[in-house]
Amino acid sequence: MVISTITLFPELYKPFLETSLIRKAQEQQHVTLDVKTMFDFCKPKERVDSPTFGHGAGMLLRPDIIEKAIDAQEALHGPAYKIFFSPQGKKLDQVLLRDLALIAQEKKHIMLLPARYEGMDARVEEHYGDCLISLGDFVLMGGDLPAMVLMEGLLRLIPGVVGKQASVEHESFTGPFLDYPEYTSPVVWKGYSVPEVVRSGDHGKIQRWRQARAIKNTVLSHFDWLRSHVTTDAEIKQAAEHIPHHYAILMHAQVALLDGQEGTSSVTSIDIHDIARSSATYGIKKYFIVTPLEDQQKIVTKLLDFWKTGEGVTYNPHRHNALENVLLVSTLDEAVDKIKEYENADPILIGTAAKKYAHAQAITYHDQSIVWSLKRPVVLLFGTARGLGSSVIERCEFLLGPLYGFSTFNHLSVRSAAAIIFDRWLGITSKKSSSIVK
Repeated sequence: MVISTITLFPELYKPFLETSLIRKAQEQQHVTLDVKTMFDFCKPKERVDSPTFGHGAGMLLRPDIIEKAIDAQEALHGPAYKIFFSPQGKKLDQVLLRDLALIAQEKKHIMLLPARYEGMDARVEEHYGDCLISLGDFVLMGGDLPAMVLMEGLLRLIPGVVGKQASVEHESFTGPFLDYPEYTSPVVWKGYSVPEVVRSGDHGKIQRWRQARAIKNTVLSHFDWLRSHVTTDAEIKQAAEHIPHHYAILMHAQVALLDGQEGTSSVTSIDIHDIARSSATYGIKKYFIVTPLEDQQKIVTKLLDFWKTGEGVTYNPHRHNALENVLLVSTLDEAVDKIKEYENADPILIGTAAKKYAHAQAITYHDQSIVWSLKRPVVLLFGTARGLGSSVIERCEFLLGPLYGFSTFNHLSVRSAAAIIFDRWLGITSKKSSSIVK
């Protein structure tokens, strides 16, 4: 297999290619790494770059120079799978690296084309690009560091390059769960001790401990990766065991009214049903309905009795299963006290609102680690009428911001908002690996 690189600065690659496993991979003929300078493909004193057309600063690499370089390398090593680097590219992760490793073994020639200055002429990427890659949402001075990162990640997956293939097969990001923590001597260092189970010699216990720690660490620190890569019921069950318990509270008291005051609102059966079904789907332990009004309580009680103990149990078992976790309470304090009884801990209150508030710490739907690191049950609060009143917001430790689409309309029903929030906070967002071979 050949990896050829066309760059303005070949000197950057010299120490990299002569180091550790990269050097050994070449010595053992697992790969040929051929780095060429773009200046080899232009006349003496000819520039490889040119000013961009139109208004704008900076220089672009000329397409005719890149064409000559590509033609020369393909004449030498055969047709290549060509990779360019750009902030507009597909974000590099372990899934993409595995796909590229398969391509590399099939195509036999991978060509890396790192840009400099303001980048490549767009026509080059459009005509030649088989894959456009980004390291992340940031900008570097050029594509050489991304090219080296790609090269190192790719070569690790080529058979024979890494001595113990098991270390590649079971490392972080090869599946939904990251790797487990590992330890060596001394047993005690700066007051930290190696866990006794790791030193027990009981391989079964050690394996179970490692698996549990790997799953827990992934849930708490890399939930976005986990939720995007779980594929089996067993993996979902294992992960769910380490997600803090979540509760939902729908407020029909202390809600904002049209006149700006706080008051109460009427209960609707569709909110009860739909939020209960969403709660069951996303593993919410209990869904509380808060209303202090006796006539409203009678309506809710009659509905819940039908589905919990009445004809609804056999009429629609799925609806029964969803509604059996719905509880009616008179106040927010009553709901919080019940959660304390269940969990033996004060819950974290997270408010949801259609507008911004300055009081609570604002979090996004990617900040689970901030909340879950507190090791307490989590409550998602929803407001009816015109949303949660300020007296409720003031009690919240965190606040999830408004839900927006690419429009100016922002008037979701509470049941729709609850379903979206549950999904964004706790949902599985699978990313199926699709072939990137043209």
